Amino acid sequence: MKIAYSAASPYVRKVMACAIARGLDGRIERWKVATTDPALLAFNPLSKVPTLVTDDGTVLYDSPVICEYLDSLGDAPKLYPAPGPARWKALTQEALADGIMDASQPRRREIALPQDDGRKAYIDLQRGKVGRAVDALEKEASSLGDLKTVGEISIGCALGYLDFRFANEPWRPGHPLLTAWYERVVKLPPLAQTMPVG
Repeated sequence: MKIAYSAASPYVRKVMACAIARGLDGRIERWKVATTDPALLAFNPLSKVPTLVTDDGTVLYDSPVICEYLDSLGDAPKLYPAPGPARWKALTQEALADGIMDASQPRRREIALPQDDGRKAYIDLQRGKVGRAVDALEKEASSLGDLKTVGEISIGCALGYLDFRFANEPWRPGHPLLTAWYERVVKLPPLAQTMPVG
């Protein structure tokens, strides 16, 4: 398998953290490529990372699709629970964490541009989404485990991205349970081995 890769992407981190949790990371070749590289367009018309090319040449993109594919390989414990309440919880956690990343990545780009009222309103809107999501995660932090589901891995990656790109806007104050959970799981291999750089 080959993955179009950026060490700074929280979505790539999520995929690689899932691969580590499933014992598959040694089977994935990392293809470091810029999203502006025309070579990536040959595989993904959106020119986005992560993009995974499977051993049989199938191309998959978007982190939820790739993570679910990886969960279908091997015999390690599944990160996606069987249909039922636990699965819906994990998928909802994944969506909430992806929402944090979705709101954070474009905000980072917008902050670097000249500010006008429209841009400031957009930045505030995205910041509000992140704040509400972190508040929601605090309420369920006591039920979070040790990166046993795609939801927990996604949450860890989202919080790590906030540390990486928005250290000047710390999320920990007012979130003691979430902080304690994160400080525990960030030392586990899926997160410890995928720290963002760049």
